[in-house]
Amino acid sequence: MPNKSGVSRRSFLKATSAGAATAAVAGCFGGDGDDDGNGDDDGNGEGNGNGNGNGEDEISNVQKAQDAWDRIVANPGPEDEDLRNQAYVEMEEAVRDDMILMPLYHNLNERFWYDHVDVERTGALGGHRQQHNDTSLDDGSTELNLINSTVSSLDPIQSTDTASAVIINQVYENLVDYPDGVAELENQLLEEVDISDDLLTYTFTIKEATYHGGEELTADDFKYAWRRLAESEHSQRANFILGSGFLGIDHETDEEGNVVPDSIGVEVIDDRTFEMTLAEVEAAALDILTYDSFGPVPEGFVDDIEGYDGEVTQEEFATEVMNGTGPFEFDVWDPGTEARVTRFDDYHDDPANLESIHWQILEDDDAIWTYINERNADIFGIPTSQYEQDNIDAEPDDLNRDFGTYGPLENGDTVNYLGVAELSTFYVAFNASQTPKPVRQAVAYVTDHEELINLIFQGRGESAFSFTPPGIWPTGAEGYQEFVDDWPYSPNETDLASAQEVLADAGYTEDDPFEMTLTTYADETFQQFGRNTRDKLDGTGIDLSLEEAEFSTLISRGEDGDLAFYSLGWIWSWADPAYGLFGFEPANTNTDLIPEEADGYYLDWEAEEE
Repeated sequence: MPNKSGVSRRSFLKATSAGAATAAVAGCFGGDGDDDGNGDDDGNGEGNGNGNGNGEDEISNVQKAQDAWDRIVANPGPEDEDLRNQAYVEMEEAVRDDMILMPLYHNLNERFWYDHVDVERTGALGGHRQQHNDTSLDDGSTELNLINSTVSSLDPIQSTDTASAVIINQVYENLVDYPDGVAELENQLLEEVDISDDLLTYTFTIKEATYHGGEELTADDFKYAWRRLAESEHSQRANFILGSGFLGIDHETDEEGNVVPDSIGVEVIDDRTFEMTLAEVEAAALDILTYDSFGPVPEGFVDDIEGYDGEVTQEEFATEVMNGTGPFEFDVWDPGTEARVTRFDDYHDDPANLESIHWQILEDDDAIWTYINERNADIFGIPTSQYEQDNIDAEPDDLNRDFGTYGPLENGDTVNYLGVAELSTFYVAFNASQTPKPVRQAVAYVTDHEELINLIFQGRGESAFSFTPPGIWPTGAEGYQEFVDDWPYSPNETDLASAQEVLADAGYTEDDPFEMTLTTYADETFQQFGRNTRDKLDGTGIDLSLEEAEFSTLISRGEDGDLAFYSLGWIWSWADPAYGLFGFEPANTNTDLIPEEADGYYLDWEAEEE
């Protein structure tokens, strides 16, 4: 943890801030809903949807969501917590009433591994946050074998998916960390922090560490890396450092609203000390600094911000070169095939037990299952299509994680089992400009969440009627239940009559249906959901087609506004509703601006207001 004053002050803030109502969480960008076979969870977290008026006050749900987000941004102080919490609920109401995105389930993250692997149990913030420097093997091998899905970028400021994060997390480090995804903040490259009485200035003292390229870690590196996060055209998370509701670091903007180069509130005091100044008090500031994008790189290493020619281009940095201080250094990434990192012997802490980690990139459920049963993976997830809930023999541990055994696999093996309730939401979403509201509502009417969880997802999760998980619901458990009770689309049943009625009112009938395609990532479970939904909608006035896309392709198409109806997921990186809801700000969902100027879900929700 940070130094003594930092700990106590932060604890106070946690108890009074919006994000403090709950115990834990962490996340990233979304996932595939069931395990990708890597045991580290996976996915992405982008949305899509559209919106329309709610009628009561003669403002649309689009405007309701925008107004709510504007209030959140304008009221960042601890004393404004109640106001922000109400605004979070209003955003959820707008999403629900416009049915721009339909939550399906909150994930039960499960991991399976052989006895020859000695690995720490992971927490609610996700296995993708686990560094494997403490993992060891006692079967005579030195390489840990894992499974991963498609990786989008090796650049920490460009990556937004957990498939990339599992690799980045071995190579790069931050000031602070959630070790093994357990929601207990610890120092990583931070030695100590002092926080000013007005809670706006943080003075960080960093550890002594060496990069894989041989450079010594300095305070200037943090300023440079954070400038990249704020200023680079390749940054996907500039809002995380600049935006209100996130870190909100002090900075200047030009007449067009762009950050002025070298204006962020970071001042280097000496080689190992620097100050960060926030524009407003942010209770979750240290938690936000656990996000991958805040990790340092040697000053001037990449060529993509003003004042630096770079030793490598950003394209090289995203695909061929990694240079962090982590326990493993980059070896190879062959997109679509494999990736490997090797032990860094000059690591600032104890060197890793393993000599290397190898990820086989697989997305097809059958291929994953074959790979597992041929004993090629040491730690893995099991595709839902092959999952047998009766094979679990587990009991809760001291962190309420189910721990025990699973078996037999198809090869006869029984393996270790860990099940953790994760702060995540998996969903289907819509592009507003391509899917009318009645169509979206009809899909909701025919979706039976209980059936989905029990029959399709084999009980691997909790029904989701809100995007924000119940564990961090802004108005607590009672408020969450009230929201669930108000779900207007016939919860836990297939209501064909209501679906047909809303479609008929819009002019869509069996003889003249609305044609739409559901795009899922390569995952048999979500395809099964698609077939189930297609069959239910048959004859109601929607003609639904199905298609699969590689995860990275799905993301690219979403950014291009080329997905009418799709599946994705979101994993929280820290326990704050704003971290999930920022993507619903209608102005932030404009796919003409994503990814450079906006980073919301792929909804084009603002289009319904035009």
